[in-house]
Amino acid sequence: MSLAEAPVAETPAAPARATARLLRSELRLVFGRVRNIVLLAGLAAVPLLIGTVLFITQDTPVAGQGPPFLDRVTGNGVFLVFAALVSCLPFLLPLCVSIVSGDAIAGEAGAGTLRYLLVVPVPRTRLLLVKAFAALAYAGAAVAAIAVVGLVAGAAFFGVGDVVLLSGDTIPLAEGMVRTLGVVAYVIASLTGLVAVGLFLSTLTEVPVAAMASTVVVAIVSGVLDALPQLSAIHPGLLTHHWLDFGEFLRLEIDASTLLAGLAVQAAWVAIFGALAWSRFTTADVSS
Repeated sequence: MSLAEAPVAETPAAPARATARLLRSELRLVFGRVRNIVLLAGLAAVPLLIGTVLFITQDTPVAGQGPPFLDRVTGNGVFLVFAALVSCLPFLLPLCVSIVSGDAIAGEAGAGTLRYLLVVPVPRTRLLLVKAFAALAYAGAAVAAIAVVGLVAGAAFFGVGDVVLLSGDTIPLAEGMVRTLGVVAYVIASLTGLVAVGLFLSTLTEVPVAAMASTVVVAIVSGVLDALPQLSAIHPGLLTHHWLDFGEFLRLEIDASTLLAGLAVQAAWVAIFGALAWSRFTTADVSS
């Protein structure tokens, strides 16, 4: 059979199988890179480090001082998950997500492999979606690594039990675990906008470091602007403004409107920068 006849012989399921193979290959690429593995290990070490420090200093005058939730960790190890996420969200998590999403397209272009991917042939829209899914999967793995190690370390150092909410009400441990899963899911969803930004910037250059750095800068600038009360009018639309709203899961009555507002902002960033990435990638003249 000639190459020209191959498309005619394709079964309806062939594109789905090709997409699945492409996705498996991309996930192996993302999670198989030593750099990305080291980043995951570094994130996982954060709750372990925090837990160790709190365990050593729990009977000293500085016990409980630090980021939100830190003063509750020694009373219930579950709070180590929240304390670690609060510690990682301002910089470490955005850095890791920026590195992977910024490298998604630019890394292939810089290495000279993007052209060969496109002549397989792989539809550009499909390739972009696969790259986006892999980057988001990595973001999910990063958050999960912090949460799992935080929960294990918290249980080992301080034990776990019924969860005392921010309002002072107490809920059973089982319900606390469900709310912890909600926190993890919300944090992952809060990083989708940053993934879209990184993917778009990755389509603009063949230098992956430039795309990575630019994505990190977007997150940092958003955080800086969010800290300026003079710009309160634009705060609700900033990429990072709602990142810490997962605290709603630790209230007796969860304010769904607050969480939905945060998700809506991320959806808007995904829609805008996802469309820009698609427009750029599907029309660009790929020569490398």
